[in-house]
Amino acid sequence: MAARFNHQDKSTYPSVRNKRQPIFPIISPSLMVADQTKLLQESLNVLSENGGSADWIHVDIVDGHFAPNFSFCPATVADLRKHLPNTFLDCHLVVSDPIRWVDTFARAGASTFVFHYEAAKNPVAVCRKVREAGMVSGIALCPETPAEVLFPLIDADEVDMILVMCVRIGFAGQTFKPETVEKIRVLRQRYPHLLIQADGSITLETIDRVAAAGANAIVPGRAVFKTDDRKTSMEKLRRSIEKHIALRAASHL
Repeated sequence: MAARFNHQDKSTYPSVRNKRQPIFPIISPSLMVADQTKLLQESLNVLSENGGSADWIHVDIVDGHFAPNFSFCPATVADLRKHLPNTFLDCHLVVSDPIRWVDTFARAGASTFVFHYEAAKNPVAVCRKVREAGMVSGIALCPETPAEVLFPLIDADEVDMILVMCVRIGFAGQTFKPETVEKIRVLRQRYPHLLIQADGSITLETIDRVAAAGANAIVPGRAVFKTDDRKTSMEKLRRSIEKHIALRAASHL
């Protein structure tokens, strides 16, 4: 079966401007939790049918300033792109002053450029530059930031996807913050066709909460890379999202 998303085909890119854009599950495993000595092999594995058929690959770029950790760089994305020409590389910029990195990551081959609202002096300018560079524009929210700050940007069709952090930024393996679920719910109720991604401690124990609230895209880490059966784990994650998408659709009949 052909992949739903293709980095080389802009017609497959999600866009908030497409009000008829269907909502479906998107699983984007985080390389932060993969074997750091085998990033390409780990990516190929989870993209394969036997590995779970991931939709995207999530690459966290952490600069040590906006969050007290370091993770990956433009060269990581560029090297992955050489070997994964069609794969959607979902780049989450946990960095200060994200606008200065837009062109760099576009050249490296990023498919999405998701930056933090809290780190941008002018979020609209960043979103517009991201789109001009040919990437999907995304904004991430830290747990303490309310969803309402994004309403003007979404209403103006400036941003294509929203990432809701369910843990403190910058580190893998943290405790899920249940209060972030309401933020997802608020966004989904107001924007039925928006791509909403949940990131941080997304496991088989927490997936139903974020999926029921309205997340259709998820960033699992340990639930994929630290399990003995990646395919089964991803199938369970996907089924939960599919179930709640169907329940929401039925409630609007």
